[in-house]
Formats: sequence, structure tokens, C-alpha cells
Amino acid sequence: MTPREDVQEKTIATNRKARHDYAILETVEAGLVLRGAEVKSLRQGNASLVDGYASIKGREVWLVGIHINPYEHGNIRDYDPIRSRKLLLHKKEIRKLYGTLNQHGLTVIPLKLYFRNGVAKVLLGVARGKKEHDKRQDISKRDAERAIRQRMARQ
Repeated sequence: MTPREDVQEKTIATNRKARHDYAILETVEAGLVLRGAEVKSLRQGNASLVDGYASIKGREVWLVGIHINPYEHGNIRDYDPIRSRKLLLHKKEIRKLYGTLNQHGLTVIPLKLYFRNGVAKVLLGVARGKKEHDKRQDISKRDAERAIRQRMARQ
């Protein structure tokens, strides 16, 4: 997809811990089915993706474990903040995710929740869990790159 000037994107929440705990192999953008009060709450930026993951039930993909705080000006019939939410994907994308989830050690996690042109979207990452030594190696590599950048900036 080529970037366009007329596309407006507003980030609501990011899963910063995901890139630390998982190696992201590929990403997929999906629409999100929400109720009215959930949309209003998201516009205020009240969401957390930390414990979220995607699962396939039947021929549908569901986002499980994300938390959207109840809208503070909502009515009495508020929603469950951690309910499973349906994701909108093409059949071809669902089949691809199904094949990926059947591979040993792979999972689908939400990386970013945002509005694109007024429509709620979620960026999903197909991920493999990192071992502890992989995490330490990434941290040391990042520290070395930071030190190099600092030395280059001083010169």
C-alpha cells in the first residue's frame, strides 16, 4: 500500500511490550467491530493492548484480552471492558492467519490500535516468542547502536 496525503491516522494505543517479548514476522491490518460507547472511549484514548491476542473461532477472527475502559459519560447498559471483539478481515487473510496459528510457536498479537479516516483499525503481528537470551541480545545491540549514534553526534 502506498502512503497517501489524504489518509489521516490517529494512534490510540500501542503494545510496546510486544516487540520486546516477541519477534514480529509479519503484520496484518484489520477492522474492529465496536459498540457506540467503545468508539467514544477509544476517541478519548482509553485502551490497553498488553494482554491481547487474536484467536480463530469458526470462520471468524476474534481479538481477546484487550481492555477498553467504559465511556465515562455512558449509559447504564455499559459493556464488558475485556470482552472479545470481532475482527474484520478478508477470507484470504483469515485462511493465512489460520495456517500461521497452526504452526508451532506462532501467535497473533495486537501491535497498535488506531483510527484511520475515522474507522477503528488494529495492526496485528504474527509473532514468535523470544527466549530470555534473545531479549538480552536485542538490548545489548540497541545499547551499542545508541552509543555509536552518540559518538557520531559529538564529532
